[in-house]
Amino acid sequence: MKQKSKKKSGYLAHHDQIKHLVQIGVALSGEKNINRLLERIVDEAREFTNADAATLYIMSDDEAELHFAIVRNISLDVRMGGTGGKITWPPVKLINADGTPNHANVSAYVAISGEAVNIDDVYDAKGFNFEGTKKFDKSTGYRSKSMLVVPLRNYENDIIGVLQLLNALDPATGKVINFSPEYQEMILSLASQAAVTLSNSRLIHELENLLEAFVKTIATTIDEKSPYTGGHIRRVAELTMSIADKINETQQGPFAAVKFSNDQLQELHMAAWLHDVGKITTPEHVVDKATKLQAVHDRIHDVKTRMELIKKDYLPTTQSEINKDKQTEETTLMVDAEVKALEAEYQFCWKLIKVGNF
Repeated sequence: MKQKSKKKSGYLAHHDQIKHLVQIGVALSGEKNINRLLERIVDEAREFTNADAATLYIMSDDEAELHFAIVRNISLDVRMGGTGGKITWPPVKLINADGTPNHANVSAYVAISGEAVNIDDVYDAKGFNFEGTKKFDKSTGYRSKSMLVVPLRNYENDIIGVLQLLNALDPATGKVINFSPEYQEMILSLASQAAVTLSNSRLIHELENLLEAFVKTIATTIDEKSPYTGGHIRRVAELTMSIADKINETQQGPFAAVKFSNDQLQELHMAAWLHDVGKITTPEHVVDKATKLQAVHDRIHDVKTRMELIKKDYLPTTQSEINKDKQTEETTLMVDAEVKALEAEYQFCWKLIKVGNF
């Protein structure tokens, strides 16, 4: 009876672990921000195994180095990388200076071989160089002991990173224990989910960058159609995002309740860059304007002609009244005022069209 109860208890514990693993996978797939995703991978893996510390390495583009992405240590209250800023520690080389694989470093070994490494005590481990770990312990008073290092494989079976967990803790006593084989299998599964999610997130991010580059290329091409309006689209986009950022920052006034989300800011950014996209099909003689009234010819001359015709509407009448000796001082002042007003309006239009285009 006791044996059946023990088996049932073990089954439930295993079932709960699998359920938790599925929940972690769902949570990871819902994270869009890459830095927060990296943090979540580390935090979920550390909490799942009750590890005291964890480090996530990301493979370089040339697959020659492992870069530090996230470093967490609960006992030392260390939180580095991710949304907290880039880690400046030197990367782990996968190839030695003599061209041989770097199997002395455990993280490099896992990245090269693709095999998980489970160590009971790093101070007694053979085959790996833990001098760096021991120096860290000596300078901080920490004691690194049990370690589990697993590769992150994406859907193409390529290793895109390495996850290192340190010092598994007994939930009851808080003492450092070994990482069990069951946890090793679970973490391998979690690492696989994390790698696929990270690859998908990177792919989406790269597609977004490609789209933005394509849109900016179109905008630049439109701006190049005329030297007089060159840079207009870029200036509109910059001004639009500056206004949106200020609205998000304001705490009072009519925009206090208005807050743009990151997705809305991205949509606004793209809309600003595309606001003049219709000019692709606009004839060059319409786009390439030195002044605001220029078409095939500068239409400011049409305005000048119209002003002169309006002036003539006043002058013949005045001349007629002079011939009939009926002109009064009041009429003369009125005509002069109208003529001066017309001239002032023309000068205003002239200055207005000569102002540089935004």
